[in-house]
Amino acid sequence: MSVPFFSQARTFERLWPEMSARIAEVFDNGKFSHGKQVGELEAALADYTGARRVVGVNSGTDALVLLLRALGLRPGDEVVVPAYSFIATASAVVLAGGTPVFADVDRDTYALDPDEVARVATPRTRFVMPAHLFCRMADMAALGEVARDLGLTVVEDSAEAIGMRQGGVHAGLHGAGGVLSFFPAKTLGALGDAGAVLTDDDRVADLVAGLRHHGRFGRTLDDFPTISTETGMTGTNSKMDDIQAAILLTKLAHLDDDIARRAELAERYRRGLDGVVRLPVPGDEPVFYVHLIEVELRDELAGHLAERGIGTETYYPVPLHLQPCFAELGHRRGDFPRAESASRRALALPLHADLTDEQVDRVCATIREFYAGRP
Repeated sequence: MSVPFFSQARTFERLWPEMSARIAEVFDNGKFSHGKQVGELEAALADYTGARRVVGVNSGTDALVLLLRALGLRPGDEVVVPAYSFIATASAVVLAGGTPVFADVDRDTYALDPDEVARVATPRTRFVMPAHLFCRMADMAALGEVARDLGLTVVEDSAEAIGMRQGGVHAGLHGAGGVLSFFPAKTLGALGDAGAVLTDDDRVADLVAGLRHHGRFGRTLDDFPTISTETGMTGTNSKMDDIQAAILLTKLAHLDDDIARRAELAERYRRGLDGVVRLPVPGDEPVFYVHLIEVELRDELAGHLAERGIGTETYYPVPLHLQPCFAELGHRRGDFPRAESASRRALALPLHADLTDEQVDRVCATIREFYAGRP
């Protein structure tokens, strides 16, 4: 029995009647990006997250770039980011015109350590951008206090965090704004790339909405006549495709059920692997996007599982401060030890709503087999 790291096959088979009806509406409307379905998705996501405004764009990365630009990031401005995250957390800062400043992460959350933010911030630092990873959020109360003390604006890389809340407030809404990614493997995934900006600030939302459409403002969503209106500022083409919005609208209606199923699977992993590997520390309001474990002999274990048809992913094998594209910042191995430790030891196991109990049990048994008899 093979166990793919990720699959949506059963989900799409189950939801296809609903999806196909929405996709047919896209063809009937005749507008295939930035149309009616995108507007409906923005409203539905605002309702789900509690955000005052949601702006759909074509990827989570673009969402970060456009949000930073809308918040007034200037050339030379510094943004404190975690040294352990996906590359987009830091590259988005560069693409928006700023400079990333790396800080070490908390041992349990893998997110920015608030004490480290205070240590690395300089007079040029204007923003702090935690990334919510795997199953829980960064400590937003502590980070918010540090940001206030230092006069920094909080922006959230909440790309992985659909459904995550802290103190009843959805991820992305604890500062000036946040983002969502709908990459297919995300908790709420499309058939390709798509993303969104979340914010309670109308001005920021209006700027993102213009920037995604080449800097055009006014009515552009689901509107043909104003396609050639005047351009207010230099933007880009980051409109969301309506077919992706149709897929996401269908899946959003079932999201809470999928989140509950992921929690059941995570608990089954806990029972099967307790005492064998370091398990995630889920916190108070977890949503399991990824089930991350920490292990000795990580790469050897991944190979052992692959030989037996079990897919895994390493998150993230090179910490951001050691990525070649940031070599000019001058960091060396040892600068951020907790980020580096996670990069050597972290392994993601299969976790998605289509996974069966039997598949989880097989993964656990294969891991126990690998470590049996080892010191």
